[in-house]
Amino acid sequence: MVKAIFFDLDDTLLNDAKSVETALRKTCRFGEDKTGIEADKLYDAIRLKAPEVYSRYDTYEFTKKIGINPFEGLWGEFDDRGEGFQALKDVIVHYQQTSWTEALQHCGVVDSQTGRQLATKFRTERLDAPFLFDDALPLLDQLKGQYDLLMLTNGSPQLQNIKLRLTPELVPYFDHIVISGEFGIGKPDPSIFEHALQLTGHSPTDVLMVGDNLKTDIQGANQAGIPSVWLNRHEKKAENESPTHEIEALEELMTLLNEIQSSE
Repeated sequence: MVKAIFFDLDDTLLNDAKSVETALRKTCRFGEDKTGIEADKLYDAIRLKAPEVYSRYDTYEFTKKIGINPFEGLWGEFDDRGEGFQALKDVIVHYQQTSWTEALQHCGVVDSQTGRQLATKFRTERLDAPFLFDDALPLLDQLKGQYDLLMLTNGSPQLQNIKLRLTPELVPYFDHIVISGEFGIGKPDPSIFEHALQLTGHSPTDVLMVGDNLKTDIQGANQAGIPSVWLNRHEKKAENESPTHEIEALEELMTLLNEIQSSE
C-alpha cells in the first residue's frame, strides 16, 4: 500500500525550464539592445557556451555530485556550508561573466563589460521568473492528509530555498524537504533515497518516487528499491531506465494511485 510520495522539485512541480527560458530570452533581448546581436543568436550562444565554460572549473565534479546544472550556476551565489560550496562561491561570478562574455564572442562581439552586465541582468530576470506547473497545487491539495509527502531535490540549499521562497505556496504541503547539498550527495545515489525513507519511517515498497528525470529520479529510485513514477510530459522514450509507472501530467497521479490501491 502506498503510504508516502516523494516528489522531485525542478521540472516536476516547478517549471524550471520555463523560468530559465524566460530569463535567458529577456537577457538576450537586453543584449540585443546593447550590442545589436540578434536576441535569438545570443540565446543559442549562451545555451552553447554556459555548459562548456562550466565544465572547465575544478568545481565541476562537485556540481555533478550534488546536482547543480550550468544554468543554476548562472544565477546562484552558493554561499553554503562546506568546502565544495565555498570553492564554487569563489569562482561563480567569474563563471557567470565568462559565460556571457564568451557567448558574445561567439557572436562576433568582444565586450567583457557587456558580458558583466548580462550576467547581472540574468540573475535579476531569473529571480523574477518563478513558475509552478498548473497541475501541481491541485494535485497536492488532493494528496495532503492522505499520504506522507516529501520533497527530494538536488542542488544548493541556498538556491533551492530561494526557489521555494519564490513559490511559498508549495512548502506547507511537505512533511520533509531533502536537499542534496545538505545531505552531501545527490540523486541518483541511493543513499539520499535511503535517508528520505528513514525520515518518513516507511519501507521502499510503501513509497512512490515521482520525477521527470530518468537519470536522477527514476534510476535512483530503482536502485533504492522504491517504485518510480516517471513524469513524461514530452513523450520521450525511456532509454536505459525502466520506470515502474509512467504519466504524462501530474493530474494523472490520482488515477494511478487509485489503480494501485484497488489492485492490492
